[in-house]
Formats: sequence, structure tokens, C-alpha cells
Amino acid sequence: MNAGARVSGITIYEFDALMAARSDFAGAEGLHPIPDNVYRWLEDQCLRVAEQGEASWLRLAQRRGRRVVQVTSFVGVIRAPDGFQIEVLPKVGKAIGGGVAEARQLLIEMLCCLQGFRHVQIDGARISAARMPLLEVFIAEFLRTVDHIVKRGLRSDYSSRQDNLFTLRGKLLMAPHVRQNLYRADRFFTEHDKFSIDRPENRLLHAALRRVLMLSASRLNQQLARELAFVFADVPVSAQPRIDFQRARLDRGMGYYADALAWARLILDEESPLTGTGGHRAPSLLFPMEAVFEAFVAKHLAKQLARPMILKTQARSHHLVRHCEQNWFRLKPDLLIRDADRDTLVLDSKWKLLDGLKANGTDKYGLSQSDFYQLQAYGQSYLDGRGDVVLIYPKTATFDRPLPVFEFPKVERLRLWVLPFCLKSRQLSVPDCAPFADAFRDISDAAGADLELSNLG
Repeated sequence: MNAGARVSGITIYEFDALMAARSDFAGAEGLHPIPDNVYRWLEDQCLRVAEQGEASWLRLAQRRGRRVVQVTSFVGVIRAPDGFQIEVLPKVGKAIGGGVAEARQLLIEMLCCLQGFRHVQIDGARISAARMPLLEVFIAEFLRTVDHIVKRGLRSDYSSRQDNLFTLRGKLLMAPHVRQNLYRADRFFTEHDKFSIDRPENRLLHAALRRVLMLSASRLNQQLARELAFVFADVPVSAQPRIDFQRARLDRGMGYYADALAWARLILDEESPLTGTGGHRAPSLLFPMEAVFEAFVAKHLAKQLARPMILKTQARSHHLVRHCEQNWFRLKPDLLIRDADRDTLVLDSKWKLLDGLKANGTDKYGLSQSDFYQLQAYGQSYLDGRGDVVLIYPKTATFDRPLPVFEFPKVERLRLWVLPFCLKSRQLSVPDCAPFADAFRDISDAAGADLELSNLG
């Protein structure tokens, strides 16, 4: 695709389905027509993912007797070989209202909590999210970081060069000199140091800028990318990004390169920090919402704890069984609240929308039996079978308060709670009883905060 070409695409939500445009039942909720060639490519991706056992970001399904492709709980941008873009936003965006712009803003804020994605400046990204698709927001963030580097100046470095020169410079290499200059007394084959902006970091940024010129459909992004690429005109484009990333180093005084290189890795590798799906050059920016939600909860839940409580992420000190003097099946709850050296609460986050009104034996609020087994195992190992374990789900209009406590008949001293986490106020709703009253600061005004927040700002 030529730089500046107009890129077509659609915006959908998690678990929406895609069908070939020629199908005759378009218009159903959660069902979106796409070009035939893009649909065929997605079908091929479904088969490849199934064969290779990769994370299932797509799956084949049926709607009204017709075959469709359904996205799963991965969000971000899917880019087809012809440039067609499918923007996938969190499903909770439909549940909390506010439309596409707010769902996109929510995703950006949640992504900022990921370990490898904290270089996003939230305020600027929010403004961009209101008027452009997610991929363009990411590109704008990358260009902002490169512009910052250009304003501070490209860093140069000494690099060793070998060349056949007209003047003696540096160290004369006798063997190649004799070989090449036996009849050329005016030449010297030397090894010398050259102070140049041709260094791995600059080559990578130049390559990422050229890639952005192919990806972006935004006039503003295109214009800025061309201006920045002109500054890098004397820097070769990285021919082997993986090798250059291995050689790149942030020396003293080069900290201002860090964010731009993080973006360049994302753009050139065409993979997210979590999924590693870049090998087939398609889903260039996809993120599993389970991991995104877990990181978001962990960051903000820590601020809600009362002293001296601390929050530990990804605890891994216990195993499910011991066999032949070996520990098998490590138990890794998402979150663990500790008081000094004592574990007080075990928590696990789940990216699923519950319905607090469906308490019957069939629906069970939408809860999963396997999650209960998992939390029971955590409680037995980390709390010695006595205390409280917690399942955390996103807060919605149909799940806006803690569910009544669940008790394990055979483990009388272990209780399980299902609690909502508000994505707007960034707070967990907790019951007014021990041990929550001791572990959490007073959040009695949290419900009012929910009502006051009309956006994510």
C-alpha cells in the first residue's frame, strides 16, 4: 500500500462476529460485514491458529446457519494484508454506555497499566482517542516521542569502519591493504572510528517512521511522520531490526530515547507485549483483556488498601500437589493481600460480565464452576483453609454491588466473595465486614464518585 493511501476499516467489540459482505443477513446486533477477501483471510487465520495451538484471538462460529468469524477476548487492532483494519474494543464499552470514543479511552487507560506499555501519555492519548481509531492513537504517541528526540537532538556515536581511503586514517590493515592496493600507492585500507548518527537506535526509529508512513491514514500523522523522516534522511533504515534491538543501548544521557524505542519495537515487531502474535504479520496490536484487566485492578487496588496492608501480584509460593518429592502445579493467584507476614485475602480478577439479577440455578449470575474450584485451591494453600477468597469482575448496571457470600460446605472456615470493580472510579466495592473493613480504606463515597464521573478523566 502506498504511503498516504486511505485505509478502510470497522470498529467492533469483543466477541462480535464478522461475515462476508455478500451474506444476506447483515444488520443483526454484533454481526458486521467485511470485504470478501478480508473474510477469507480471517478464516485462514482461524485454521492456522488452531493448527499451531496459539492464543485463540479468532474462532469460527455459526450465526443463523451461516459460518462467521468471531473475535474473542483480545482487543486492539487486526490488520489484514490489504490494509483493512478491524478495531476491537472492550465489550464492557457497550455495557457502561458512552459509545466507541469512551470504550477507546477506557482501553487506553487500562493499557497504560501494563508493564510494557506505561510510556503512553494518558491525557494526550485521550484527546486523540475521541477523534481517531486506536491504531492512529498509537501512531500519534510514537510520533510524539520521536519529535521529542528530534528537538533534543539525535545522538551520535563512534563506530568502527573499514574502508579503502586516499589518506591514512586510523589503523592500517596490512593483509587487505596488500591484497587490494598492490598497484595503488594512493590508497590505504584502514580501520578507523567515525563519529556518526548512524547507530542502532536511530536506524530503528527511521525504520519505524517508514513503517508508520505505510500504516497511517491520518493526514496529521502522515505529515508529521514525513517531517520526522526527513530529519533521519542521513540515517540508514534498519535492515535487521532484531539485531539492532540487541545492539541498542541507552547510554548515559540517552534516557529520552526509551519511550520511542519501546514504540518502535511494537511497530517493527508487529506484536504486543503480551500476545507475541507478530510472526504472521497480521494482528499487529492485540492484547488479551484478562491480562489488561488484571494489571488495571492491581495498579488501582493497591491505592485502596489501608496501612500496613500490601498488595502482592502473581504470588507463586504454593503448589497444588506433591509427587515423588516434587511440587507439581504451581498455584498463582492474581493478587494477594498481606498483613506483615500473614496472607489475609486471596483475589483473582476475571474479565467477564455478570448479571446480578440471574440468581437462579441455571444461570448462576454467569459464574463459572471452574473459577470456584480454583479459588478453593488458593484458599486451602494460601490461607490454610480459613479466611476469605475473592473473585473480581467489572462493574456494570447489572452487577453493581457485592453478591451474597458463598460458603464451601466441606470447608466451613473458607468463604468466597464476588465483588465488582468500577472501571470509572477505579475502586473495588467491598462488603462492610471483616476482613475487608481492616484491609481497605473507607470508600463509602465510592458510589457517589461513580455518578459524578461522566468520563474517564
